[in-house]
Parts: sequence; structure tokens; C-alpha cells
Amino acid sequence: MEDALQEALGTKVLQPTGHMGGGCISHGQSYDTDHGRVFVKCNSQLEARRMFEGEMASLEAILKTETIKVPKPIKVIDLPECSTVFVMEHLEMRAVNRHSAQLGTQLADLHLYNQRLGEKLKKEGSTVGKGQGQTEVQFVDQFGFHTVTCCGYLPQVNDWHSDWVSFFTRQRIQPQMDMIEKKSGDREARELWAQLQLKIPSLFCDMEIFPALLHGDLWGGNVAEDDSGPIIFDPASFYGHSEYELAIAGMFSGFTSSFYSAYHSKIPRAPGFEKRLKLYQLFHYMNHWNHFGSGYRGSSLNIMRNLVK
Repeated sequence: MEDALQEALGTKVLQPTGHMGGGCISHGQSYDTDHGRVFVKCNSQLEARRMFEGEMASLEAILKTETIKVPKPIKVIDLPECSTVFVMEHLEMRAVNRHSAQLGTQLADLHLYNQRLGEKLKKEGSTVGKGQGQTEVQFVDQFGFHTVTCCGYLPQVNDWHSDWVSFFTRQRIQPQMDMIEKKSGDREARELWAQLQLKIPSLFCDMEIFPALLHGDLWGGNVAEDDSGPIIFDPASFYGHSEYELAIAGMFSGFTSSFYSAYHSKIPRAPGFEKRLKLYQLFHYMNHWNHFGSGYRGSSLNIMRNLVK
């Protein structure tokens, strides 16, 4: 594998550094090359290229906003023996500590970037487009993304949609429900979802939602810091409701009160925030159910029961 990787990167040097990483989906390690140190994620599943290409597109989109630090993506490469790797910049990362508040501030800046761009264009009476050789971020007035991204290894439908509630219902929860139905035919889940679909629009009354570029899978294991500030990685990006980002952040540990205070000083909580947060957590519990099994069934059903009351 390393010989093929060395050839694909066009480097004479490919020396393992001993830095290892990864999770339940992919594994990785760092190498020194002619062009600097890189981190290489490896996955041998059939869907690995699609997953890595979505991650690369997500990193590129976040990088262009210049709001928060991410590893610079380099290349997705198919290697012999059915392995696919994703090569990116190596960053020296440690757990978030000193920069927790800055993480909240910069995440809010990421979420506000598209809205501010739209306001700027409206004020100037102009539009931003990509000319030849240009890489400006374009204003996005719909919900979705230009390519498939994966939350875990499962693909997310990112077809563009003008209405957030419809996007979330049809392209986030419904595909998860379809997978549950196919695997287990869970009758209670199906019945609760039928009731919840009718209730969801009432959670968004009188709300104007601007499409925000999201990390998409922002749990504590996907944030870090270095001496310069916070870092986010392993994204599953799309343009959605900024509140969606905080759902999985609240399900697992890793985010302090200073993070939330800094974030909400820029993006205050809107009325009904707590119920919508539970709705967004439903996606992640169902996604975990489809990844890891019925241990997440109870949490998924409890959220639906509480929301349909």
C-alpha cells in the first residue's frame, strides 16, 4: 500500500511518523513526505470513495470561509487490494481546553458566513460567481450540498431544497426511517414517525431560517485544538439550520459552558430551541441505530413520543 501511495503522491519520501488515529469507521496514520507531513485515512469498504470525496468537499467548503481551522484536504486515492485513502494535512491536535470559547465563536462565524455574504450582496446589489481561476465562496439560498456526504458511512441525501422543514423531514429523517423499516420493520417507530411528521411544522412557526454551512457531525471526537486555536475535522457538511449543529454536540461530552456561551452570544437561542434540538437529535440517534444496532432504539422512540405529545 505504501509503495502505491508514494507513487500517487509523487513523493520520494514516505516515512511513517508513528502518529496513529481513527475511529469506528476508518483508521489512519501520519507520514513525512517531500511536501511536508500528511495524515492518511484508510478504508477498505466499497463506499469508501464516496465517503472520502464527501469529506474532502466538506473540508474545502469550510476552508474557503476562513472562519475556523480544518485540515487542508489533498487527495482521495484508490489503492490496490480495494483500499481507498484520503490524504490531508497533518495537524498536531490535542483535546479542546484553552480554546473552548473561541471554538464557540468561530463555529458561530462559520454558521453566519453565508447569511452575512447574502446581506453583503444585497447591500451591494451584486452577485458573486466563480470566474475562471477564482475560488470565491458563492452565496447559497437553498438547503443541501453539491455532493453526497456521509454521517458515519451512511450517505446523506443533499438534493437542493428551498424549504428547510421539507429538506429535514424528507432527506434526513425519512431515509433513516426507511433503513429501520427495511432492517427490522419496527411498527412502533413507523407509527410514531407518522404522527411526528404532522407535528414538525409547528416547531418552526414564525421562523426565518437562513442556510448555514454546517460541519454536520460535530460531536466531541471531531473537535480539537492546537496552539493557534480550535480545529474541527471529519465533517459531513451541508447547508442547513444552524441549530442542527448543536444536536449531536449535546448528546455526548466534549463541549463546555464557555463554548455554548460564546456561540449563543453570536447566535441567540430562538423560542422553541429545546424541542427543535430534540428533533435534530432524533436524526443522530436513528443514524446510530442504523450504524450500531437497536441499542439506540429506545432513545429514538422516546424522543418521538415526547415530541408528539
